[in-house]
Amino acid sequence: MSLHPSLQTYADAWTHSVEAISELVQPLVEGEWNRRTPCPGWSVRDVVSHVIGMDCEMLGDPRPIHTLPRDLYHVSNEHQRYMEMQVDVRRHHTAPEMTSELEYTIIRRNRQLRNESREPHAKVRGPLGSEITLEQSMRYRAFDVWVHEQDLRTALGRPGNLDSPGAYIVRDDLLAVLPKVVAKEAGAPANSAVVFDVHGPVDFLRTVRVDAEGHGTIDGAVSLGPAATLTLDWETYFRLACGRVTVDSVADRIKTEGDPELAAAILRHFVVTQ
Repeated sequence: MSLHPSLQTYADAWTHSVEAISELVQPLVEGEWNRRTPCPGWSVRDVVSHVIGMDCEMLGDPRPIHTLPRDLYHVSNEHQRYMEMQVDVRRHHTAPEMTSELEYTIIRRNRQLRNESREPHAKVRGPLGSEITLEQSMRYRAFDVWVHEQDLRTALGRPGNLDSPGAYIVRDDLLAVLPKVVAKEAGAPANSAVVFDVHGPVDFLRTVRVDAEGHGTIDGAVSLGPAATLTLDWETYFRLACGRVTVDSVADRIKTEGDPELAAAILRHFVVTQ
């Protein structure tokens, strides 16, 4: 048997992004590994450590036994502590150690994917000891690795791949939570609509509609007379949603029309990743 067809999209996206990451970091000299990335609290080395660590967990490797320092300002909850463990344990690794472990992990994961015969609904280990499906796990890895590829590109001044396979997985996952952001978090009024007009390498027009009970849904139809319209580029959209930039720092890249208080409330609650 081989990889289930419904998992192939995630495998392809992961492969594309992780190979791009490998290519980006292979020529780096020691000092460049310490550059800050847009991911809060993490350097280039930290981002690559996270990618390695999470894929080692996909391989079933045991988690490191390691005590985190108490002064990590960007670690404030259990989920962040869980993610930080694989990062902090590699903080003193050299550039050759990092690139060789990354390459070895990619080889092992590619072998695992070639031999993967489990069904998409098979249960696997998730963060914090949770159980999730194999499909959820692979989708999460595709999302995560693409966003971190972009973190590295920003830190290293090497833009690109804004419309690669992982970008569309990220787009769909971010759009899936948009109704909650608009209807619940931002408190859009009942029987209203909010339009998101996103342009750039990945472009889309979506309308979030809030019904009489305050529940939100999303579709691609144009809304006449929306309560608010937000127009922005794809890079700003995902960086904002993933907590890589603040609203104030990209205010000149966002155009809003309609109810200014509703638009501001939506942008205040736009971050949806932990």
